[in-house]
Amino acid sequence: MLLELVAVAAGVAALWWGGDQFVIGAARVASVFRVSPVVVGAVLVGFGTSAPELLVSGVAAARGNMDLGVGNIIGSNLANLTLVLGVAAIIATIPATRASVRREAPLSLGAMVLFAILVQGDLTKVEGAILAVALVVSLGIIMSGARDDRMPEEVGELIGGEVRASRELMRTVVGLVVIVGGAWFLVWGAVLLADRLGLSGGFVGFTLVAIGTSLPELVTAGAAARHGESELVLGNLLGSNLFNSLAVGATIALLGTGDVTDGKLVVFGSIAMVFVAAVMWVFIITDRKLKEIEGIVLLLLWVGTLPFVYSPADEDASPAEPVSQSSTV
Repeated sequence: MLLELVAVAAGVAALWWGGDQFVIGAARVASVFRVSPVVVGAVLVGFGTSAPELLVSGVAAARGNMDLGVGNIIGSNLANLTLVLGVAAIIATIPATRASVRREAPLSLGAMVLFAILVQGDLTKVEGAILAVALVVSLGIIMSGARDDRMPEEVGELIGGEVRASRELMRTVVGLVVIVGGAWFLVWGAVLLADRLGLSGGFVGFTLVAIGTSLPELVTAGAAARHGESELVLGNLLGSNLFNSLAVGATIALLGTGDVTDGKLVVFGSIAMVFVAAVMWVFIITDRKLKEIEGIVLLLLWVGTLPFVYSPADEDASPAEPVSQSSTV
């Protein structure tokens, strides 16, 4: 079991470092070509926060383990809204900006509802195309509305001062390569660990893999709350969930080579994801902020979902063993 845990830990570390380098490099390269900061903030930063989920779920789906890929999407969305947002709210009050309440929360909730509906049964290429179209429409709405917002501070910090295009392009490529390698190690270790522990690939994706891919957001959100810079926490997490549901969902639907067979994950996991998103939306609509008590409620909601999605490997019609024997990505 030590080998599997080392592979998972190495994969998470690689995803974390590679994701940072990819976002920084891509944002700076975009600035060289005079791409609007609005586009950088809405697309590149949003994509960057979901890059671990995209690569991990994409690799899992391409190797035939659709349950792990779907479990990672649902589990990451839940982890963002419960573990990450809950911990941040316990540390410090999280304000809800006007953009979060009026634009990002409805779009994020709508994206999760759409994914939850389409994932019932098998994710087909047609459903992947629907998710891709929904992503394009959502990005158009976000960028259109963001033109009236001030440039996010994080985008200014990413772009920085003088930029050397060749160096930042190399940083982007290296970051992407490391993300791909980290995704492969994480999926490989998670599949072997599921076999060893007798758990379904969907449950491992929902818990271990989802928490691993959400660790960067957890650390970043916690640090921002501690330093009194929590304005962007909610918006970033909502944006990440939108990308997870639409971009990552479309990717696994278009690349997937197997069926989604974990019924508990698909039904109860989807219901829990949408329910928690709706609860969070009610919190921010009624009070325009998330306080410590709401953070505790969100954490308890995550714990409460585990018994409903727990699934041993013998209940999964698509065991992980054939995937672990595959040597291709």
